[in-house]
Amino acid sequence: MTDEDRLLPIANVGRLMKQILPSNAKISKEAKQTVQECATEFISFVTCEASDKCHRENRKTVNGDDIWWALSTLGLDNYADAVGRHLHKYREAERERTEHNKGSNDSGNEKEPNTRSDVHNQSTKFIRVVEKGSSSSAR
Repeated sequence: MTDEDRLLPIANVGRLMKQILPSNAKISKEAKQTVQECATEFISFVTCEASDKCHRENRKTVNGDDIWWALSTLGLDNYADAVGRHLHKYREAERERTEHNKGSNDSGNEKEPNTRSDVHNQSTKFIRVVEKGSSSSAR
């Protein structure tokens, strides 16, 4: 496996970095690569811990609760808090969507299944929650 296959896409990393910085800020290629490597390592570290837990419990699927548990176990409480809040809000939204769809289906109006933009919107909200959680720890 090459580094390119292992690392997060540099374009995505750069786009996320630009969203945080002022519009006139410039980001060097070296800075993007450094954040790319750090973010990839962080995700791998947390995911490995969550995967080990699943393996011990004879489960094959890592879920949001496993990631939350791994962050807590690794002492990354600010991130764990943010992920916990996101999981709660996500599950509330899913519950509401299910209830709404049941009501719509009863009246003959079927809703389209989740679209790619729905997934993008949820991931963007997650990133904002994580950013807010991590920035408060730096204060």
